[in-house]
Amino acid sequence: MRFVRIAVIIATIAAATPSQALDKVRFGANWIAEAEHGGFYQALADGTYKKYGLDVTIVPGGPNVNNRILLPVGKLDFFMSANSLQSFDAVVQNIPTVVVAASFQKDPQVFVAHPSVTKFEDLKTRTLFVSKEGMTTYFQWLKSDFGFNETKVKPYTFNAQPFLADKNSAMQGYVTSEPFAIERQGGFKPVVFLLADHGFDAYSTLIETRRDLVEKKPDLVQRFVDASAIGWYNYIYGDSRPGNELIKKQNPEMTDALLSYSVAKMKEYGIVDSGDSLKLGIGAMTDAHWKSFFDKMVRAGVVKGSLDYRRAYTLQFVNKSVGVDLRPK
Repeated sequence: MRFVRIAVIIATIAAATPSQALDKVRFGANWIAEAEHGGFYQALADGTYKKYGLDVTIVPGGPNVNNRILLPVGKLDFFMSANSLQSFDAVVQNIPTVVVAASFQKDPQVFVAHPSVTKFEDLKTRTLFVSKEGMTTYFQWLKSDFGFNETKVKPYTFNAQPFLADKNSAMQGYVTSEPFAIERQGGFKPVVFLLADHGFDAYSTLIETRRDLVEKKPDLVQRFVDASAIGWYNYIYGDSRPGNELIKKQNPEMTDALLSYSVAKMKEYGIVDSGDSLKLGIGAMTDAHWKSFFDKMVRAGVVKGSLDYRRAYTLQFVNKSVGVDLRPK
């Protein structure tokens, strides 16, 4: 009986003692929920973030939402930055943010063309549908490194119909989505040119945070980076259903067919896991890779050569091979 009473007392004390509180984290996405955010949703859905002591809220972006401006003012703890150029811009604007990981080794930007186009250089003779943002970024690189001409460009309004109507044209897109839409709408398999495979070596889907968080809570930053990497391994190589269900909950218009297509293309093209990440782990970054892209953008006139681009990022939290054992042999 004495033993029973002691056991009851211990159990009562344990029940009255709260479990260790999770660190609350707000992570702002750059668009509405989609497969390109899958690793983060996977880490949330399958409990990886919780395992790392994090209570994560993913704040969706969208056409009328600018989550990026919420990061430096403390409304968000992390932000999903589109690509390396945004990181350079933060340095130019003296915004106190820094990139701590690159979830995508390759930017998913592509040109989608009709079957008559057989090689990348053929695009120079086609009408190209390019957005305003594209014209000030990757198209300047196409001009400087490949001799593309602006006279061939027409505005891209995120509508595939002009491209479908003009068989002598190509349009911008993401490898994970626009080719899928063309197959459905146009009834043919388009030719796809991933700009990253032709030298546009920007990092993409970067994890960005404030410098003060890096300085004051490096352990929190490390846990978020590590858990996110594991989320991506599980999403790309494991059972992606938990992440996909959460994506569809936040974005009811998302379909299983598009999610499946997007994951397959991320794997096929090595968007998430290729190059340096094969050894260093998902999220990997290197000084050499950053310099390579910076030099291209300077040559293209997109950024000034005097920019201290190294202030855009830190390697403190990556290249630790976290999660590489989750990749199938």
